[in-house]
Amino acid sequence: MKLINLAEIKPRPGTQAFFRWRQIGDNAVLITNLEGNWLILDTAEFTQFARGEVEADSELHGRLLDKNFLRSNYDIQAAAERVKARKYFVHGGPLLHVMVVTLRCNETCVYCHASRANMDAVETDMSIETARKAVDLALSSTNGFITIEFQGGEPLVNFPVVKEIIEYATERNKEIQKRLEFTMVSNFALLTEDKLQYLLANKVQLCTSIDGPEELHNAQRKLPQTHNAFQAAAKWIKRVNEAYVEIGLDPTLYHVEALLTTTKATLDKWKEVVDTYVGLGCKTIFLRPVDPFGFAERARLRLEYPRGKYLEFYRNAVNYMIELNKQGVEILERYAAIFLTKILRGEDPNFLDNRNPAGAGIGQLAYSYDGNVYSCDEGRMLAATQDDAFLLGDVDTPYRKIVGHETIRAMTIATNLDQQPDCVNCAYNPYCGTNAAYNYKAQGSVFGRMRDNNVCAVHKGIQDFLFEKLAENDPEVMEIFERWTTIRPREHFVQEPGAAAELAEGETPSAD
Repeated sequence: MKLINLAEIKPRPGTQAFFRWRQIGDNAVLITNLEGNWLILDTAEFTQFARGEVEADSELHGRLLDKNFLRSNYDIQAAAERVKARKYFVHGGPLLHVMVVTLRCNETCVYCHASRANMDAVETDMSIETARKAVDLALSSTNGFITIEFQGGEPLVNFPVVKEIIEYATERNKEIQKRLEFTMVSNFALLTEDKLQYLLANKVQLCTSIDGPEELHNAQRKLPQTHNAFQAAAKWIKRVNEAYVEIGLDPTLYHVEALLTTTKATLDKWKEVVDTYVGLGCKTIFLRPVDPFGFAERARLRLEYPRGKYLEFYRNAVNYMIELNKQGVEILERYAAIFLTKILRGEDPNFLDNRNPAGAGIGQLAYSYDGNVYSCDEGRMLAATQDDAFLLGDVDTPYRKIVGHETIRAMTIATNLDQQPDCVNCAYNPYCGTNAAYNYKAQGSVFGRMRDNNVCAVHKGIQDFLFEKLAENDPEVMEIFERWTTIRPREHFVQEPGAAAELAEGETPSAD
């Protein structure tokens, strides 16, 4: 690809309003503005625009005017409304409350991010007293929508406390009147029919992990002795999906979500990964790179890879998914859906790690089994390695002191891309985000250094790929992208203010 030399273009003030730019392919240039409007120009059009020489009666002038790129006609009110819509979450308060009910786990994952404990380490179980205080703190949030997410370890190991949190939060919310949602991240190996019926009755959304085909999954996520981790997860994915149909839910919307952790061993298996997810009935794949938290650092040499190799894997996998969609197979990639929702719809789907500013502290809190409260789950993982940089207090700390903590203020400043070196001039600024805890772990500062930052490299690489597709303007691909950005809320999982969940007493089998 021949790079455009801006010095040769000799840009100068003229008709253009503020813009950022990035070359896309050999003869295309992306321009974006402050509010997130974008256009793809050919090299001649970009030269004209950068020189401020666009003729008022030209077709290019009309396209630029429509997207608010012209100085003389710049619509300040429209731009302000668009920015406001993108930043709706800033004053909302923490929405996501991650509750680590135990560190005990029945699986041994080679990249474990959660710093698991052995199954006999009962001292790492959250107590009922701590659980209730965590719920009280979560429901103190100024956000009118609260998601409580059960994590571990393996949350099913401490199922009595999961039940306590569900029932106590539901009862307390009758008075507090928030929209309330429960989710659980589990490997499913300890799931039983009784537990499933309890979780279904209480509208708990279920998520698991699938690392690809059976051999790869079992190599990375090990169950003790002769148990097969892949088959255990696959069995319950199928059963949960059947159960959703049994209670009358639309299977295209209600199904088990699964997460992938991409290691070095995954990179040449992009087709097998996609085929595995499709075969399990999953509608979504989240092609997440491995991160440096928890035990993953110890296995770095076995797991890590250059991010250029990851982006090659990503392009191959998503191109294959696009071809499957053309054949009528419903499957989307979550990173692409997040970015495309921002790019095509001007909306932020509120994925907390890819937000500007990011969600740590102002969008989420993490509650450890011992009652300590952190700005995010990554901060809790760092504490497991004796680094309390993101510790905000504990469940006895007043809510206002937690959310007003100087660490949250620092992280919010650090993840504001409008003052972050490099990000401030990047064409992808309106659609991107950074993770302060990752920056701190990988680069020693919550600000990070974007030019050699792996998260930045991944985000740029994915957006390069997506804008290349947008520049091609293939009608079939555009229709697929439109589907990927169509947000259909899963309202079944949301308990409306004052509405009690259908608790298990007397009707649902005991699930201890």
